[in-house]
Order: sequence, then C-alpha cells, then structure tokens
Amino acid sequence: MIRKQTYGNYPAATNLMKAVYEGVQVPMDAALRIETRYFIKTLMTPQAQGMIRSLFLSKQELDKGAVRPAGVPKSDPKKVTVIGAGMMGAGIAYVQALAGIETILIDRDQDAADKGKAHVGDLLKKRLLRGQIDQAKFDALLGSVTATTDYDLIKGSDLVIEAVFENREIKADVTRRAEAQLEPGAVFGSNTSTLPISGLSTASVRPEDFIGIHFFSPVDKMMLVEIILGEKTGEAAIAKSLDYVMKIKKTPIVVNDGRGFYTSRCFGTYVAEGLAMLEEGYAPALIDNIGRMTGMPRGPLEMHDDVALDLSVKIAKQTAEDLGDAYEPLAGAEIVRKMVEELGRYGRKNGKGFYDYDSKPKTLWKGLSELAPVKINDSTPEMIADQKQRLLFRQAVEVARCWEEGVIDDPREADVGAILAWGFAPWTGGPITYIDQMGAAAFVAQADDYSARYGDRFKVPQLLRDMAASGETFYGRFANQKAAA
Repeated sequence: MIRKQTYGNYPAATNLMKAVYEGVQVPMDAALRIETRYFIKTLMTPQAQGMIRSLFLSKQELDKGAVRPAGVPKSDPKKVTVIGAGMMGAGIAYVQALAGIETILIDRDQDAADKGKAHVGDLLKKRLLRGQIDQAKFDALLGSVTATTDYDLIKGSDLVIEAVFENREIKADVTRRAEAQLEPGAVFGSNTSTLPISGLSTASVRPEDFIGIHFFSPVDKMMLVEIILGEKTGEAAIAKSLDYVMKIKKTPIVVNDGRGFYTSRCFGTYVAEGLAMLEEGYAPALIDNIGRMTGMPRGPLEMHDDVALDLSVKIAKQTAEDLGDAYEPLAGAEIVRKMVEELGRYGRKNGKGFYDYDSKPKTLWKGLSELAPVKINDSTPEMIADQKQRLLFRQAVEVARCWEEGVIDDPREADVGAILAWGFAPWTGGPITYIDQMGAAAFVAQADDYSARYGDRFKVPQLLRDMAASGETFYGRFANQKAAA
C-alpha cells in the first residue's frame, strides 16, 4: 500500500511503518527511543528538508505577502467583477463569495451567466451538505453573486478579472468595455494562461493598472494564483492584486511577463516530454506510469487529457501566428492535431483523448497505436530511473531558463509555485531545491547527457554553468539578494 501511494519517494511513510513494527515488540520506553531515531532519520533526509522549507516556511511567507511592494497602503476589495462565466469564471466567483466579496458575474448572454451562478450554487451546496455552512449562510453567499450581461454593473468595482477565451481580439474588446466603467485606481486583471500581458495591455488605456491574475482549474481546489507583471504595471496594481489574492485565501507568486509566464511554460515541458517519448515509441501506459513514479500527480498523457487537447492546439496556433518563422512545433504536436481536428478527441472534457472515459476506470485509446506505433514496451529498473529523471530534468531546465530570462527571481516562489501549480514532485521541495540538492555541477553534467541524447531542449542556460563552476546554489545566491533588496 505504501509503495502504491508513494512510489518510494517519501521515506517518512516507510519510517513510520518501521517505527510501529519495531516498537510494538519492545517495552514502551524502548519503543519511544526507536520512534525518536526514525523521526530524526526522516528529518535529516533531503526530502524532509526540501518539503519543510517550501511547503511550510516559504508558503507561509508568501501567504502573508512576503513579495508585496513596501510603502503601498493596504487595500480591501469589496466588489469584484468576473467577466466570463465558464468553469473558470464561476470558480473565481465562488471563492470570492466565500471571502465576502460582492461579485458581478458577466457573460455574453443571460443563460450563460445564470449557468455560471448555478455552478457557484452547486459548490456552495456541497458545503451546506457537509455542515460547513447553514441555509442562511448559503443564501447570503449565493445572493452576493449577480449574474448579468450588463457591463454598467461593473461601476464601483475595485477589480475586474476577465476569464474569457484565449483570443486576443475577444480579450481586447472585453478590456475596453470594462475599463469604460472603472474608476481611477481600479485594477484590470487578465486570467490568461499563455498570452503575454504586455501585449494584452495594448488594448488598455491605463496599462499601469493592467495585470495578469492567473488562476488554476478547478479554482475551488487549486491554491495558487500567479500574478504576472506587464512592462507598465505599477506597484499599486501589484499590491492591490496581492491583497485580493490573500483575501480569497490563495497563495500568490509574482512573475514577470513572457509567453506562458512561469507555470504554464514549465508545466508544458512535462506534457511535451511525454509526447516526445510517445513519438520515440514508448508504450503509452509506460509513459504515464513513469510520470506517476516521479511523484507527479498524473502521467503526462493523462494530464494532457485533463487540460484539454483542443486547448493545446489553439495555443500552438496562436503561438505560431505570433512567432512566425521563429516558431518550432513541439514533439508530438502533429499527433495531437490529428486527434483533435480529424478525430474529435479533445480530452477528458468530451470523454475522448489519449484515454477513453466512457467506462470506469478509464482505458487507453486503442487507436493511439496507429498514430504512434509502440517500439518500447519492456522496462528495467535502470531504464525507469533514467526516464523518471528525464521528466524531472526537462522541467527543471526550463525553470532555470525562466530564471536567466528574468521571468522569476525568487527561489521561494519558483519552488512553491511549481508544486502548487502543476504538481512538480513535492518530495523534491520544488525544481530549484531539486537542482540545489543535487548540486549545479552534477545537474549540468546530467543535463548535458540528456541534451546529447534527446536534443537542445535539455541545454542548460549559461547562468547554471556559471553556478556549477563557482559551486553556488540558487538559495545561497539569490535568497540573500532578495533579503537585501
């Protein structure tokens, strides 16, 4: 049972069982000594040290506003508008209602807006049935959400969050219509997951108050919010956005602009590496089992189904349009395109993706072997260990690139954000801790080996080579810089 749940990544679980097994065979005083020794042994593991720092100490610091600009007066958002009443927008409306924020939920037609509010009601009903709220509280919380098509109701909002389709034209139209109703100092936030904020802000007449506020789905369960700064975003907008995120009891990280920002960009490498393995001929079941064995919440193909294959195709098309000749398709992109455009397989949302979801448990789609013939179906412990590390390295290399490019510059935010946003193996303490504990020199040497075998996507940035040469760590070098700042 322990192996099934932990894949051997968490020594605490094994040490707990050892302490119980050995302790029940001896007198209580001896049993307590045995337990103490196993506790100390666990505490000294790199897994415990990394997880304590990231998921306890660093997360608490971020939850309390460690990265909030100093000198900006505290704000308390009372009214917030959400534009787009789909699953994401409705989820945002739900967490706002729980935080006591008056919410205007806008969509193109009243039926869509009402459907979004109904989803808020469904989530509140779960709390009602569990006894977490009473009927009066339920009615009050649901009553704080107004479903409408009327942009005039935006007036008086402290913040607007658009959660519409990943389309520049639609987002630009929504921005102009919403800003016409906003008072000076109110913040406009885009919930985009991939489109650069500086580009979206060109539709704004007040870019200093334009910011990215990226939620994760499902909003009611995912605890992270990624705040993205555009080139002209002002400190007041940053502070107000952080105050809002803290009020709805989420953990914020602040990153700089770039395509995919931090979380979407780095998460995408995990999925893409799974597709690369698929193209190389690895059996789909083997790919996903290896992914789970790394400590990730799902295998890369499963996770791709969860986020939707058609969304990946849309993002790829938008990226190709934006980058022109500089665009390079990811491995496996053609497989996904055929699945979406020719076979109507969109992922979990329509019950057909890499898996079929018309039965429980889900089963791998049998037609996948025609698009990606299987060449590697057997495994050895050595191969499993190598491919597990390959998946973790691909993500960690991208995190290091984000660092060198200035997308992220705080080791706490990089580690906590990776674990909470896309589930980077928690036992590592996060990708920065993973690199630091391995040592930059050892990490670079292994990455160079993967680069020679699989391509330039494993090529580490010069920053990491410099750190390897000088024996530096991210926490040793950059945490001190943050503290001094």
